[in-house]
Amino acid sequence: MSNCLEKKIDFAVVFSVKNANPNGDPLNGNRPRETYDGLGEVSDVCIKRKLRNRLQDLGQRIFVQSDDRCDDGFKSLHERVLSNPDIVAAKNDKDRFAKAACASWFDVRAFGQVFAFKGNDVSVGVRGPVSVHSAESLSPVEIESLQITKSVNSEAVKDGKKASDTMGTKHRVSHATYVFYGSINCQLAEKTGFSNEDALLLKKALVSLFENDSSSARPDGSMEVNKVFWWEHNCKNGLYSSAKVHHSLKITAKTDDPKSIDDYEIESTPLEGLNEEVIEGK
Repeated sequence: MSNCLEKKIDFAVVFSVKNANPNGDPLNGNRPRETYDGLGEVSDVCIKRKLRNRLQDLGQRIFVQSDDRCDDGFKSLHERVLSNPDIVAAKNDKDRFAKAACASWFDVRAFGQVFAFKGNDVSVGVRGPVSVHSAESLSPVEIESLQITKSVNSEAVKDGKKASDTMGTKHRVSHATYVFYGSINCQLAEKTGFSNEDALLLKKALVSLFENDSSSARPDGSMEVNKVFWWEHNCKNGLYSSAKVHHSLKITAKTDDPKSIDDYEIESTPLEGLNEEVIEGK
């Protein structure tokens, strides 16, 4: 973990959704998330899950893995911790524990992690340098609800008769453009060992965020990264606050009813001394 990050980084990602559910709300019938203003929302937790999956695809070791994407055979986070001899040897030393965990898993040194398990005397918290905001749509979203049926017997039935159809509902956003922001803090990167190489991997994951992410709620091609803005400062503390950098990105609608990314004007106001890279999505 040499070559720790030497320059503060801010970023923004603009992406489009068409006939997909980008992030269902389990407390609202799995309808796409909305703010009180009617804007579509994708939680920071959902975005980090997608980033972890992409980084896993890129060959990085990930601590918080999805069950369906588990690549090391462990059935719990506790099992994954106990499999690491460096961490087991440092179980009573919080600093050594945190250092070993950061060295072992990309998502720990990037996003941080709380290690607190039943029966353990020591609870360890790692604060990560990468912060990610929730995504919001640029205009209020239209949510469509479709009635669906299941016409297949799940269980054996008497006399071989067909069971009654099961009704259900599927929700989706018809069309919307979203944006989310993030930053990488150099001081925290020094503590976790987050390196310049890690930052480049994160950028690569942002550009290809929706690769290998398809499902019945998000068919292939229904979610697309349009642009990634990557701002690199020339010092550790940064020339400007992250808020000022993020506000330099202006996205305005060209029409009263925007239906695609082409209906928005995307402009970034240059800030002196800041190196800006604009990358087209994959």
